[in-house]
Amino acid sequence: MNDWTPKPIPSAALASLPLTPEEGFVLSRLDGFTAVRHLPALTGFPPERIQAILARLVEHGAVLPAPTPAPASPPSPKAGATSEERQAGGEEPLPTGEEEPAREEEEEPEDAEAEAAAGNWRQLFERRLHPLPEDERASRARGAEDPELSAFCFDPVPAVIKSVLENMRVGLGHARLIARHHHNPVGLEALCGRAAFASDAGVRRWLVRNPQLSSSLFRRLWSGRRLMEQYKVAMDRDVPEGTRRTAREVMRTRFNTAPAEERVELILNTEGRVLASLVGLAVDGKTAALLCGRTYRSPMLIQNIARWSAAPPALIVHLLKQEAVRRQPQLRQLLQRHPNAPADARRGG
Repeated sequence: MNDWTPKPIPSAALASLPLTPEEGFVLSRLDGFTAVRHLPALTGFPPERIQAILARLVEHGAVLPAPTPAPASPPSPKAGATSEERQAGGEEPLPTGEEEPAREEEEEPEDAEAEAAAGNWRQLFERRLHPLPEDERASRARGAEDPELSAFCFDPVPAVIKSVLENMRVGLGHARLIARHHHNPVGLEALCGRAAFASDAGVRRWLVRNPQLSSSLFRRLWSGRRLMEQYKVAMDRDVPEGTRRTAREVMRTRFNTAPAEERVELILNTEGRVLASLVGLAVDGKTAALLCGRTYRSPMLIQNIARWSAAPPALIVHLLKQEAVRRQPQLRQLLQRHPNAPADARRGG
C-alpha cells in the first residue's frame, strides 16, 4: 500500500464534495506522481492518518482506488532490493560512475487498438484529406465527425489544427493526437490555449516528447509544476535534449522558491541524484532542518549529499552520526572531506 501512487480524478466536481479541511489539503498535495510513503513528510500527517484520508477521498470519488496487486513469486534476496535494503544487508555503496538511473513512474503501455486506430487515421488523412487545398481542409475540419476529425489531427498546417480545436466534437483523444503528431509550434500553442487540454496528463506526456515544443511554451506550462515532475522531464530519455535542458533550467529556478517540504521530497525521492543539477544553489534553514530530522540508510543518498558543495554543516554532522556512515569508512571519509564539515568533525574519525 505504501508503494501506491494516488491519482486524483480530474473530472471530479470537487466543489460539491463534502471534504474536510484535512481531506482537501491532502488532495491538493496529490500530483499523480508521489507515492503514499512520501505523503507524511509532505503533509505532516502520520501514515495512519494519511491512509484514512485517502480511503475517504476514494469513497468521495476524488481519487482513483489503489490497484489490486498481482500475485508474484518470491524475489531472490537481492532482486528488487532498494538501496536502503541493500545497505541493511551490508552492501557497499556504488562506486563513482556507477550510479543507478533515476527511477521513473511506470507508464501505462500503449493500447494496441489505439495505435492501430491512429495508423488508420493517418492513412485516411494522407490518402483522402491531405490532397485537398489547405483552406478547404480548415473549413471541413470545423464540422468534421470521426473518423475524419481524428484524421485532421495529423494535419501539419496550424490553421487546420485551429479549426479542429474549434470543432464542438473535439475531445481529449483528439488533443492527445495533436500533441503527439503535430509538428508545428504554432499549432501546439493553439492546443495549449485550451486549459482542459493543457492540464491533461496524456497531452502533457506527448507534448514534452514532441521536438517542436517551444521553450517558451514549456516554461509557461511547467514553471508552476512540482519539482518532481520537472525532474522527471529533465531525466526522461524519450524527451528531446532541448526540452530536457529547459526542464533543468525551470527546475533550478523553481527550486529557489519552492516550499522546503517540496525541496526535501525532491532530494530524498531521487536519492540525491538531483543535486548534480543544482550546483550553485543553497537551501534555507527550514530545508536543512527537515533534512537533519531524518534517519539515513541509503549509501547512494549519503554519497550524493557528501558531493553536494552546498550541503549545510549541520547536515554533514548529522550524517556522520548515522549508523550507515559508521559502518562504512569510505562514506565517513567523504563527509569529513566536505568543505562545510566542521573542524571537530574532520578530526573525529
